[in-house]
Amino acid sequence: MYHWVIAVSALTKPQEKILRHDGRTFRTRGHHETVTAAAPGAGTPESGPPAAKSEAAWTQAGAGAGVSLVSIAALAAAGESETQEFKLTTGERRAAAQSLCGMLNHRGGRVLFGVAPNGRVVGQQVSDHTIEEVSEEIRRIDPPAFPSIERIPVAAGREVLVLSVNQGAVRPYSYKGVAYRRIGNTSPAMSRDEYNRMLFERIHGERRWENEPAAGWQVADLDAAEMRRTVEESIRRGRAEDPGTRQPEELLRGLGLIKDDALLRAAVVLFGRAERIEAELPQCLLRVARFRGIDRTEFLDNRQFHGNVFELLVKAERFLRDNLPVAGRIAPGLFERVDDPLYPPEALREALANAFCHRDYAIGGGSVAVAVYDDRLEVTSSGPLHFGLTAQALFDAHESLPWNPLIARVLYRRGIIESWGRGTIKMAELTASAGLPRPEIEDVGGCVTVRFRPSRYVPPQRVGRDVTERQQAILAMLDRAGGGLALREILAELGSRASERQVREELATLRTLGLATPVGHGRGARWKRL
Repeated sequence: MYHWVIAVSALTKPQEKILRHDGRTFRTRGHHETVTAAAPGAGTPESGPPAAKSEAAWTQAGAGAGVSLVSIAALAAAGESETQEFKLTTGERRAAAQSLCGMLNHRGGRVLFGVAPNGRVVGQQVSDHTIEEVSEEIRRIDPPAFPSIERIPVAAGREVLVLSVNQGAVRPYSYKGVAYRRIGNTSPAMSRDEYNRMLFERIHGERRWENEPAAGWQVADLDAAEMRRTVEESIRRGRAEDPGTRQPEELLRGLGLIKDDALLRAAVVLFGRAERIEAELPQCLLRVARFRGIDRTEFLDNRQFHGNVFELLVKAERFLRDNLPVAGRIAPGLFERVDDPLYPPEALREALANAFCHRDYAIGGGSVAVAVYDDRLEVTSSGPLHFGLTAQALFDAHESLPWNPLIARVLYRRGIIESWGRGTIKMAELTASAGLPRPEIEDVGGCVTVRFRPSRYVPPQRVGRDVTERQQAILAMLDRAGGGLALREILAELGSRASERQVREELATLRTLGLATPVGHGRGARWKRL
């Protein structure tokens, strides 16, 4: 059974009331009361609140006190929403409990008894028995919830009851065995998948893949130089104090990567050596690919790397430098690129850092993948979005809730992540400054993909290696010939400087580099510059 804990505020007439419930008697003076339901043993005015939950209940009661009739009118005028619902009387308390359950599972909110669905404030008669009936319904919410209950006089003998909850700390909540969610001003039952996801996220807060011991791994199996670089950079950026030592084990303790003398998996992800990671943690994987055109029909480059986060970040950035399309051209006669990167490098780095930071390392076949197409660039990481975040919400101000907080903390100290909760917003700002569309984020099939697009289609103009003297000569011929040249015409101009086989090889290379392409087939094909 519930006890009643009474907090009194906005006293009017010095009218004494006595409330008896569950074998206890409480006295209060005043007309405007805030009542908070507390679980048995949670504390009373005599004993004080000994447990964390009862402390929260007392805090909510104090925070909620003081709502006035003017405030009620303003709330009613605002109408129903995700965080607010009206009930004409407490006869609808069962539906109200469902709504409070949905609000606990969402962003919190309030239910007002004594307000019609159209927002008209009518009030109702409220007695101690009325409060007890409401409490009885609240008791059916599991895990136990502690809403504040405020009684606001609105007319002679009539009051509005305001029940308020914050977002629940131990979601998911259920009412009479059913979990509810909020969609607009409705509270439909939660799907089993959503319930399981929310429950998994709650458990994840206590026991995660990253904070489990790395069985069989020792400090000697890690890259001590990378640890020292991380600490030195943390100190330089003012994100950590100098520990006064550079001993690897002490550095790991300072980074929170050793617990009960056991090395944690997060330490291996961050500092493990590649040769052992490949054998024992194959999910610490980077996959990179350059595709011809705009689909996956043909590879131009396709590689895989195993290693720690810092190694893989370096390899990903090097791959992008070598393979990224550019919004530029090869200057005729110079055979040098005159260009700027098609996508802001800082935005791409942010996308890569987010992928390594927030991906789900518990997925054995997982990875971070970088795919470059002629018309877009995609960074994909294993694992869905969590904690109720949506792709759209990531571009609004949002709380940082890293899936791997130990890994995230080290990346922040190292300077890989500049500030938590702003990574996606920063990407949008950088692409906007470059005149590009905002990145697209897609949460599909258990993976999150960040997609960058240019402002217009830009054919690839890459030079992944030095152009040879013979290739330069062929490019110069194609520049002069607006309509293109047939193979025999190119051979004729080169004369004895190259055989037919050599010219065919050079043309194939220029085609691969995206500098020339054949038009037509067979003997009638003509080569043109791109």
